[in-house]
Formats: sequence, structure tokens, C-alpha cells
Amino acid sequence: MGRGRRGLLDDLAVLPWPVGLAVGVLGFLAIRYGIPAYFARQDGPLALAFAHSNPLSILAWAVLAACAMASFVSFLGERRRRRLETRTGLDSIAALGWRDFERLVGEAFRRQGYAVEETGLGGADGGIDLILRRDGKRSLVQCKRWRREKVPVNAVREMYGLLAHHRADEVRIAALGGFTQEAARFAAGKPIELIDGSALLAMIRGAQAAEPRTDASPAPNSAPRTEPVAGPAKATAAPPAQDCPRCGAAMIQRTNRRTATTFWGCPKFPMCRGTR
Repeated sequence: MGRGRRGLLDDLAVLPWPVGLAVGVLGFLAIRYGIPAYFARQDGPLALAFAHSNPLSILAWAVLAACAMASFVSFLGERRRRRLETRTGLDSIAALGWRDFERLVGEAFRRQGYAVEETGLGGADGGIDLILRRDGKRSLVQCKRWRREKVPVNAVREMYGLLAHHRADEVRIAALGGFTQEAARFAAGKPIELIDGSALLAMIRGAQAAEPRTDASPAPNSAPRTEPVAGPAKATAAPPAQDCPRCGAAMIQRTNRRTATTFWGCPKFPMCRGTR
């Protein structure tokens, strides 16, 4: 269920909203006034046609309206990205509506370098809510805002069936309330990633600490960067090892190649993407 080729309006929708509005205004002026003025200076039937009326007026208004719509979509996207910064705990995440919850999860993945498509096929009861693309791979994501219920095994089985049907590479299920033991056992050893509330909160905090990204490197949590101090080197004690919030494995320290910040990463990456 791929999207097909992107068009100009799709590109404008991901740019800052003033860009789309400016393109629309320039296109309107060019079609409404520039083209008629050019042909009015020429000889022939086109000069006569533009001398009495402008047959491109409707097209000019259509271009302006389409670019304004793309600009509005971009504006809404910026609002969703700002909304991510205000979520600091599971209670604030659970207070979102199911649609805003899906958008929040999508923005967290987007800042990890994924291309995110909001499918609208899930709805409040589940299904395919997001499609992630990165490094030639495609992941199907289901978002469940259940706080007091665990996702049962039958819901995981349904998503696993969609994996083969849509020929995707993996399935991810984000659920605030976590998963039953039967669901966890079923997902073990399969291309299914179960993201419970604590793992989701860690992912969102990592996204908050990172700027919107386009590269495919793992997104680290923010860590204070120390400046070198002149003087004799002193031995410092290594920080205590951290446990992965998702699988419980002893984590190792890593350094992000782009920002040079350090963070704790799961040794099972990429099968497990837990970070601290």
C-alpha cells in the first residue's frame, strides 16, 4: 500500500508554511497577470484572446487555493511538533485523544529519521495507524492509547497477519498499558516490536531532546556535553551501568556520530531500541 510519487503540493506541505503561501501568491500573479501581459505583446490569435479576457483566471485561483491548502497542512504539522514538547509523563500522554496520540507517536519516529505516513486506516479501535520508511524498509505501526488495559495476544496476531498481507518488513505496536504475557510470548522471535508505556515515554523524551532529523542514526537522549579543562588529567570513575527500559539487558555507552553526545544504548540494537 505504497503512496506513489510525491507531487509539488506534497513537498510544499513538509516545508515551513510561509513557503507554500509565497509559492501560491507568486504562481497566482504569474498566471493571472504575467502570462497575459506576455501574450498581449505578441501577434496572433493568442494576443487577441488575452486582449479581451484572461482564460487562465480560473487556473490562477486554483493554484493559489492548492498552495494555501498545502501551507495550512504544514502549519498544522508545526503545531503537532510543538505539542510533542509539552508531554512530560504518561498521564499527559494519556490525556490526548486517540488521533493526537497517533500523531505524537508519529512525530517521535519522524525525529528518529523515519519517513512517516499517517494512514488513517486505524481509527480508535486499532489497525494500521502509521507506516514508517527508512533504509529501504517499511514498518507498520499500531497505536493503542489504552492506559488501564493490556493489549491481548489476538490484537498482536492481527497485526502480524497484516505484516504478510501488506508485504512489510516489521510491525510495531505502541501501547501505554503494555501487553499481556501471551502477547509478549507470541511476539518473541518475530519481526514484531512491542512498545509499552515506559519505552514509549523514553522514546518521546529522546525525540524531545533531538532536533527534527533526516538521517538514519539512532536518536540519543540528551546528555550534557562537558568542555575540556586545562590541567593534568584525572581518573574518573565510570558511571554505573544502566538497564534497558524495554528488555532489561545491561546497556552500554554509545556516542552519536552527528552530535558527539553520549547515551546509554541497548546492546541488542537494532532488535531492541531502548535508550537512556
